[in-house]
Amino acid sequence: MIRNFAALLAAVRKLPPRRVAVAAAHDEAVLAAVREARAQGIADFVLIGDQGRLRPLAAAAGVNLDECEVVHEPDARQAARRAAMMAGGGQADMLMKGLIGTGDFLRALLDKEAGLRTGALLSHVFALEVAGYDRLLFLTDAAMNVSPTLVEKAAIIENAAALAGALGIERPKVAALAAVETVESGMLATQEAAALAKMADRGQIRGGAIVDGPLALDNAVSAEAARHKGIVSPVAGEADILMVPDIEAGNVLVKSMVYFAGARLAGLVMGAARPVVVTSRADSAEAKVLSIALGAMTAPGRR
Repeated sequence: MIRNFAALLAAVRKLPPRRVAVAAAHDEAVLAAVREARAQGIADFVLIGDQGRLRPLAAAAGVNLDECEVVHEPDARQAARRAAMMAGGGQADMLMKGLIGTGDFLRALLDKEAGLRTGALLSHVFALEVAGYDRLLFLTDAAMNVSPTLVEKAAIIENAAALAGALGIERPKVAALAAVETVESGMLATQEAAALAKMADRGQIRGGAIVDGPLALDNAVSAEAARHKGIVSPVAGEADILMVPDIEAGNVLVKSMVYFAGARLAGLVMGAARPVVVTSRADSAEAKVLSIALGAMTAPGRR
């Protein structure tokens, strides 16, 4: 079981380097992550983008383009399409967003010709290393699905459980979060959390996750808070995965962890045939490298 990012990087270094297709790679922050990931032996790269912009940025970032495959494609949408086709065709192990809008990038990913669609819902999973917590904490979905339905929340749990499983967590504990830990008639999140817990009990959520809810955040991560409130739960105080009720709650929660608590983070889009790295331009180079490492752990072998 991988409990922190140091262990994640150590595990990835034991694997053969994964090949990452970067769409619209002419971005300084992305190229800094490329340099570091190559230096650590985590990944090799196919850089698809505008060579006229790519070369000076690569030189400034310390990336030797002779050590990467470079594909000249000045149109960002076409760069995304070519990257998706490479990943879907087995010429790359994962896909990474560069200097392109997320919507355009995801449209290329979902193109049937790319071969990356699996029929599963796409959802985003953050992995966070938070001081004082004894394991990596996964948080979903704070980046893609705005207001997921009950069925979509079940799929989001399955995707997060698959990522946790790739890091050795065989039966991840999922806290379905709400503002309170009791089912309330006027709070849909509490009702859906309870339904998800029962669905998991009945085996209706794949991946072997143990789901409980509704749980407030304090109950989910603090055994003392759970005891104080008299909550008896296999998840309370030991959550591996926090499933937020909607994107607003997730976005505020993950950013508060990073900016107020100093959490380190990585993130992946799950549900496609290959792992997909979608990071914000505000994310640090370290977050991008850790996201690549996370993808390397989940990427299947080349076809």
